[in-house]
Amino acid sequence: MLTGQRLSACIAAAAVLTACDASPPAGDAFLTRAERTGYRETSSHAEVVDFLQRAAAADPSVHYTTYGYTTEGRELPLAVVGDVADASPASVRASGKTVVYLQGNIHAGEVCGKEALQMLLRDLMAGRHGDWRASTVLLIAPIYNADGNERVTLTNRGRQHGPIGGMGQRPNAQGYDLNRDHMKLDSPEARSVARLFSEYDPHVAVDLHTTNGTRHAYHLTYSPPLHPNTPAGIDDFLRDGLLPHVTTEVREKHGWEYYYYGNAFARGGAEPGWYTFDHRPRFNNNYVGLRNRIAILSEAYSYATFEERVLATLYFVEEILDYVHGHADEVRQIVADADAASVVGDSLALRAVPERSDAPVDILMGAVVEEQHPLTGRPLLLRADTQYVEPMYEYGTFAPTLRERVPEAYLIPADLQEILTRLAAHGIALEPAEATPVDVETFRIDSVQTSERPFQGHNEQTLFGRYELARVTPSPGDMWARADQPLGRLLFTLLEPRSDDGFANWGFLADRLEAGGAYPVVRVPG
Repeated sequence: MLTGQRLSACIAAAAVLTACDASPPAGDAFLTRAERTGYRETSSHAEVVDFLQRAAAADPSVHYTTYGYTTEGRELPLAVVGDVADASPASVRASGKTVVYLQGNIHAGEVCGKEALQMLLRDLMAGRHGDWRASTVLLIAPIYNADGNERVTLTNRGRQHGPIGGMGQRPNAQGYDLNRDHMKLDSPEARSVARLFSEYDPHVAVDLHTTNGTRHAYHLTYSPPLHPNTPAGIDDFLRDGLLPHVTTEVREKHGWEYYYYGNAFARGGAEPGWYTFDHRPRFNNNYVGLRNRIAILSEAYSYATFEERVLATLYFVEEILDYVHGHADEVRQIVADADAASVVGDSLALRAVPERSDAPVDILMGAVVEEQHPLTGRPLLLRADTQYVEPMYEYGTFAPTLRERVPEAYLIPADLQEILTRLAAHGIALEPAEATPVDVETFRIDSVQTSERPFQGHNEQTLFGRYELARVTPSPGDMWARADQPLGRLLFTLLEPRSDDGFANWGFLADRLEAGGAYPVVRVPG
């Protein structure tokens, strides 16, 4: 059942449609499938596309477009919301406003973001949050993993509390976890979103998930980018400003607790602690951070009811957008400063490990009760209204264990066409190399360690060795990738041979790597 506030928004949306001289849809046309079914079911791809298209037809501030396709050919829908002429990247960038990208359903069993973003769009149509339009343009993408979304079963997501009518699967149709594909770009979905980042160039990106695991007492946990090479201005803005503010606002308005993402366990025999996830940019928010953009991960609590997860996500996005609206000039300046700062000559991280907090922090732990799925009889876990404080060390940041100096440029041989293609797909600028001798550093390989088991279709590799001075003459078709460009941090992470998430790590150069040999990409010292 709708809350009074949400029901009022729906009625107001109908009034907006009438005022726009459009044919107002019958009754519940702008309710989500979750709302129409009492949160028993979740929206299909066709329903999301239809919702966005009808919103665009009804409201002149909503523009419908697509930003790519899935493996199975489904369009990736996008609603561009704001004072712009149309949905094109050119119009959005020409607006001069702060651009925010909101993404749901990267894991298609984690459907709260998909529903919350449709509700947010409906609220905007009803006239709520009208002040945002003065400073922002929103890119609303509710259903990223559209193929996975259509693979609904009643048993996906195990003990997650609903929707009881089933939900999609975690991977895409290729079997890839799209939240591990942001560096290697094996999927058309990942290439589509990389192109969106390059063309629309959002200042802020929010990626909406559902978590599980630890039985804590938070309705939602969140994370800024975790890679040590994230520009400091982004980290400070989130950790010292936006995230504490959002946490306080949600607590005061709704009585719910939010906190940094974590799971309480002992890792590798170490002491128990509150451990965040991985720092590597294969994950969306870490990748976006290396693109010099403000990125936020949201994880609604899996064992809260489906309705509570949707509302927790919606409240989180609303408070983020309120804060970004109030700091829109600052957001654009942070991004501009990061783009303008050259990383050439800097010492940046290639590998990192979790870093322990100086002192224990108070973590709110909780409990669950077990219920039975009414259709399968399988156990479901439901959040109990219980919480207690457990002090523990927090492992929420990462410390570099291996660093390297950023060079002036990398020289990529013409025969590494796959590498050149993937660099271009990321939006990294390349330029032809002239056949002029140049002093370079070449990486001499001492050994290569290859994982026995494949991960996401690749046997990951770790290189050991050292740089040596050399002199080379570029061949026809060779390309320069200069580190003095806005995506210099990302370029460094992709091409350095010892990077823990670069092309070498993913095995793209496996046939060119052997002990005693040389890494095929050379670099000009910075």
